[in-house]
Amino acid sequence: MFATYFNCIAVIVGSLLGLLLRTRIKDDFKSVVFACSGLVTLVIGVSMALGTGNYLILLFSLVIGGFCGYALHIEDGVLRLGAWMERKTARKVKPSGAGATDGVAEGVPQDGTAMGTADADARDASVAMSKPSSGSNFAKGFLNASLLFCSGAMSVVGSIQAGTVGDYELIMVKSIMDGCMAIVFAAAYGPGVIASALFILVYQGFFTLAGGWLAPVLGETGIAELSAVGGVLLMMIGFGLVGVKEFKTGNFLPAMVIAPILAGIAPYLSALLP
Repeated sequence: MFATYFNCIAVIVGSLLGLLLRTRIKDDFKSVVFACSGLVTLVIGVSMALGTGNYLILLFSLVIGGFCGYALHIEDGVLRLGAWMERKTARKVKPSGAGATDGVAEGVPQDGTAMGTADADARDASVAMSKPSSGSNFAKGFLNASLLFCSGAMSVVGSIQAGTVGDYELIMVKSIMDGCMAIVFAAAYGPGVIASALFILVYQGFFTLAGGWLAPVLGETGIAELSAVGGVLLMMIGFGLVGVKEFKTGNFLPAMVIAPILAGIAPYLSALLP
């Protein structure tokens, strides 16, 4: 698990550096950060997707996985999780003098007229409308960073190697790459990227501990198809970052489970065809 811990630390450190940059760059330059990170994500996604050995497996994995994800509303669940995590981690500081000036601060006149109440209600509604946007952005950072860091073959193969033969080299290289991308993603999305370290811990930790029996089950073909599907998901993220089209990427997560299954049964299906 040492390699997985190192990967998590690299992402956390990179994210903290990205947050420092985020507070120091102007809004005009943030569009540059989004564009650059989107283009790099697209390049990584295309290179991974082209690694598929069978485009039909890739297609059916995405279609079936997409149907399952939309039926289960996975993306909505992730956004709710992100909003919950943000509420739990946000520091809520109440000014010491707030109690003495509540009436004035809320815009309620001393005579208690309906106009003051209406103003306060309008302001409360405005604040309530702004909260989902913040939580959604936090969740998108968590989701997109988690997909970027865990969708590739390096996550699976490197974790299996670390758990079975004690070879940490591949995960160490991946950790440095993840740390660098965490800087860019945190500058673009904010603190939600830090939370992706938890997903890395669970995902790569699973393959590290279970690598002994998972490696022969997945096989090289299964890992390759899983990585190809992950590449398509990264392309979806990239298109969103550059402003081409927003996809509900989280709803396609089941495709990463379906791809190795289809890769495993594909030879048997081919044998049945004339």
